[in-house]
Amino acid sequence: MIGSGFLRSWPAAVVAPLLLVLALGLGAVAIAYGEGGRYGINVLLRRGASTWIDVRPDDARLSEGIRLSLAGRRTPDEAAPVRWREASPGMDVAEQPVRVGGRHVDALLLTRIDPARYRFRVLNRPAGDRGVGAWMKATGAALVVNGSYFDRHGRPDTPVVSDGRRLGPASYQAAHGAFVDGPDGTRLVDLAGRDWRQAVDGARQAMVSYPMLIGADGRGRADQQDERWLANRSFLGQDRTGNIIVGTTRDAYFSLRSLAAYLPRAGLGLRLALNLDGGPVACQKVSGRTYQRDFCGRYETAVHGGRLQLLRPLVGKRRGWALATVLVAVPR
Repeated sequence: MIGSGFLRSWPAAVVAPLLLVLALGLGAVAIAYGEGGRYGINVLLRRGASTWIDVRPDDARLSEGIRLSLAGRRTPDEAAPVRWREASPGMDVAEQPVRVGGRHVDALLLTRIDPARYRFRVLNRPAGDRGVGAWMKATGAALVVNGSYFDRHGRPDTPVVSDGRRLGPASYQAAHGAFVDGPDGTRLVDLAGRDWRQAVDGARQAMVSYPMLIGADGRGRADQQDERWLANRSFLGQDRTGNIIVGTTRDAYFSLRSLAAYLPRAGLGLRLALNLDGGPVACQKVSGRTYQRDFCGRYETAVHGGRLQLLRPLVGKRRGWALATVLVAVPR
């Protein structure tokens, strides 16, 4: 332990800045703990704090895809054919480029999983001490993707069933969709006009999220979302043969409305699609026999008080957010 005599032996010009840094550090830790408990502390220690900064629609700190979207160029070119490749038996991967006027603005990082070959788990860890790689190591999963929304303490903000145990709010109004793994198989469920409690009853794993990007009627329900809310996105889809498709965008070109408009014409054969959390927590990691993927998002813009803002780290570069809630796929 450093004694006061030791500090007194140092020049004041050195001691004063050190004490200031220490005071600021302790203050940041105290604020993080007060705002988010253990989750807030671990987020601060893992990747530092973030803040919203004002930006212009043509700001150089924004990607080309974001700038085009903010300029109203929200309809991509015709989708390129999806070229699936096997990563492991029962798990295929692809990357579909997204172009506007021939310019590459984004890409869908896709994984297609056969539920007969993989079992799914929905997991929550409020401590906030696991990134996407730590989740994969802890669960033996072949795929990890961020889950639905969580609160500032790392707890689920939507109803969740994890290994048969109910988590999240008991009282909740759900009008969009859910991922459900139960006696009737693994599937997405459109909750329009349906009680979410009945939909997840008896499930081993389940997760309510929003908005529905493709509903049972073939249409999305993201019309009320601000088109200037752009972010890296993650979503779940179910194709016509029952496969679960996991998607994460490489950039932040898509608003929720434009993503809902794009997916039905992306050539994925999706019957249903459900949005997950987005922004820097939009992460997807794949570990297959012949393929590896390790990706986390970078961008999120939003309008606060009429001002366009970008979420940025206060110091340095992002090192990947802790993921409080994840969906993992484990080989059977």
